[in-house]
Amino acid sequence: MQFRRFVRDHQKDSSLSLQRSPSVQYTITTPKWCQLMNKLGFMQQPNFFKVTHSYPSSVISCIHNPPHDDAEVSRITSSSSQNRHPKCAVNESTTSNVLKDVHISTQLLDGFLDLAKDNTSKDLETCGVLGAFLKEGTYYVTTLIIPKQESTSSTCQAVNEEEIFAIQNEQSLFPVGWIHTHPSQSCFMSSVDLHTQHSYQVMVPEAVAIVMAPTDTSRSYGYFRISEPDGMKIVRECHETGFHTHTQSVDGTPIYEDCSNIYLNPNLRLEICDLRH
Repeated sequence: MQFRRFVRDHQKDSSLSLQRSPSVQYTITTPKWCQLMNKLGFMQQPNFFKVTHSYPSSVISCIHNPPHDDAEVSRITSSSSQNRHPKCAVNESTTSNVLKDVHISTQLLDGFLDLAKDNTSKDLETCGVLGAFLKEGTYYVTTLIIPKQESTSSTCQAVNEEEIFAIQNEQSLFPVGWIHTHPSQSCFMSSVDLHTQHSYQVMVPEAVAIVMAPTDTSRSYGYFRISEPDGMKIVRECHETGFHTHTQSVDGTPIYEDCSNIYLNPNLRLEICDLRH
């Protein structure tokens, strides 16, 4: 999947602040990166986007108590993403001392895969963008945007990207990553995927790349990020396009790795905006 990277040099502006308000629990101010999009003319469209799918109900809320008030939040580990049995870690903090935790709805993977099934049956990739709000140091992915796109069996190119930015701006969402399918390939990050991930990760260090590989019997999905600092440096200094080989790090560490800060949350509401139709 590929996105234009005209915003990547403004990653220092991608901040969002939460302020206490007497009338509401939290007031979310517009991220500075969205203000930049306004200045560039990408945010002038009216609010015409509709939610096409929602989980678990149509009630407007982000965190739900029913029907899973006694359910556990599960942390994703590299082994659990391979065998689809996440380790429960509701009281376990992330292993990273820097990255914020990212909570994702338990419905996100299956919901996305269901919407991608027509493309998958035709051996075409499908991509989507993850939108999250920040609350008390944790990102909560509440919106999945499936943009208009052009796909092949090994690539997926988002088009009309201003529609993505408009939704993120309207809801003050952080672009905390993306999701795409490998309809007939294994679960891994290609060189093109790494460049796409880099454009997200320079804006939001916690950004995650979710790969869905329904035909891979050994690993059907993965939560990935580019390793730091070596992996990010290699991709940043690479100016090749298309599929290519990246140089190895000096110490031989992988260019990308499994995320250690992802949690599956059964109480998290998810809205899907499918812009393809």
